[in-house]
Amino acid sequence: MATIKDVAKKAHVSVATVSRVINQKGYVNEETKQLVLQAIEELNYVPNELARSLFQKKSHIVAVMMPHLTSYYFSDLLEVIEDETINSNYRLMICNSKDDPEKESKYLKIFDQYNVDGIILISNTHRINDYLALSIPIIEIDHNLSDEVPSITSNNFLGGKLAAEKLVNSGCKKIIHFRGPSGLVTVQDRTSGFQSVLKAKGVETHTYDLAFISPDPLDIESKINAHPDVDGIFCDSDIIAILAIQSLKRANKKIPEDVQVIGFDNIQLSNMLEPKITTIEQSTEAIGKAALKSMMKLINGEELDYFHQTIDVKLIERDTTKKVF
Repeated sequence: MATIKDVAKKAHVSVATVSRVINQKGYVNEETKQLVLQAIEELNYVPNELARSLFQKKSHIVAVMMPHLTSYYFSDLLEVIEDETINSNYRLMICNSKDDPEKESKYLKIFDQYNVDGIILISNTHRINDYLALSIPIIEIDHNLSDEVPSITSNNFLGGKLAAEKLVNSGCKKIIHFRGPSGLVTVQDRTSGFQSVLKAKGVETHTYDLAFISPDPLDIESKINAHPDVDGIFCDSDIIAILAIQSLKRANKKIPEDVQVIGFDNIQLSNMLEPKITTIEQSTEAIGKAALKSMMKLINGEELDYFHQTIDVKLIERDTTKKVF
């Protein structure tokens, strides 16, 4: 494998001259530049990107910190972020913290050592000050952990409100809300939007916290069986909705005739299973593209269009709710 010294020798120039041509920094006359480029091509020389990043303090790498990779929603979002990163001539470093503080500490060191140019932070970290101490651009998705960090979030309040309005307008009187962990801001906002409608209408509701990752099917079934007269269920994820529908079927409940169900996220499975699930759609495409657009502006020292950006959600009506005419 050719080295930069081999290129310099073949082109009859110094290593410093080859470096200036590769990095496009400093003056090199056109004739010498062409000799260097020809030597690079003939030797099939590939610059050492890590060495270049250490020298330039710029890696052309954007890191994304994920809480986990098993979520359908996060995997869809990650695919958009990866495509947009490549389209911006950057590379993506995917970091899966699994909400493990020790893993997060290791990644924080890697971000510093590899001179990553920016971090997209999806994880609900408790160490935002450690990220800020890196003094590199940061964008938050789904969270607003610091007034110093720009964020992009779905309009979760609107999502909860749309779900409640649909269930109430479809005739539901006794509703269960299976939400995610109540400590998450996204969950709190969905709950606030949901309750803002139901309280005004005087509708009876029962709210239960579940894990977003691997929610307990037996726990869902026991909660549904404890309320045999329930006629509406709002779930903070489509996966929870799928498990709720399975429990309703085992209880010989007809959907949507006996019980109506609304999920959240609009993952592909929601439109593939039977019955097809009515859900609140978060646009992973809009969120991912907005995140990369803002990240590139921060890296280039440009002003953001929006410091805290909220992207609206919408109700996707399918088979698990009644049609209102």
